[in-house]
Amino acid sequence: MSFDLQPTLEGKLVRLRPLQPDDFSAIFAVASDPLIWEQHPDSNRYREDVFREYFNGAIASGGAFLVLDRTDATIIGSTRFANYKPEEEEIEIGWTFLARSHWGGAYNGEMKQLMLRHAFQYVKRVVFVVGVRNLRSQRAVEKIGGVRAGTRSDSLGRESVVFQITA
Repeated sequence: MSFDLQPTLEGKLVRLRPLQPDDFSAIFAVASDPLIWEQHPDSNRYREDVFREYFNGAIASGGAFLVLDRTDATIIGSTRFANYKPEEEEIEIGWTFLARSHWGGAYNGEMKQLMLRHAFQYVKRVVFVVGVRNLRSQRAVEKIGGVRAGTRSDSLGRESVVFQITA
C-alpha cells in the first residue's frame, strides 16, 4: 500500500485539502502576520518574497495541505507531510502555521491527530522537527504526545529539536 501524501482529511474543526498553486494569495493573507513567524528560524517568512519560496517548496513537496476552519471554510493555515522514509517506516509532519485567531490547541491538535491517524496506516513513527527557539511549537508538539528524541542540524547549520510519536 503506497502512502497517500495528500488526502482530504476532515474533523469537527478543520478540513485539510491538498494545497494548490492558485492558493498562494489566500494563504499568504494568513502568513503575512509577522507574529506567526517570530520564533521560527525563518522569522521573515511574513514577507511575500520569502513566503513565495516556502509556498513553492510546499507545492513541490507533494504533501502540503491548506487548512480550513470547518465552520465557515476560512483558510487558517497550512501543514505538510515530508521526508517519507518507507524503509524506516517514518514520515515527518511539519511546516505548520495557523492564523493567530486559531492558536491555543484545539485546531492544531485536531489537525495533527487527523494527520497522525492517516500516517499510522503506513508508518510506525512520525517525527516533528522544530527550531530550538520555537518554544510555542515545541509545546504544541508535546501537547499531542510528541517525545523529544534529540536534535539535528539542517543544511544551513541551524539546530532543531526532534520529537517523535510512535504507533
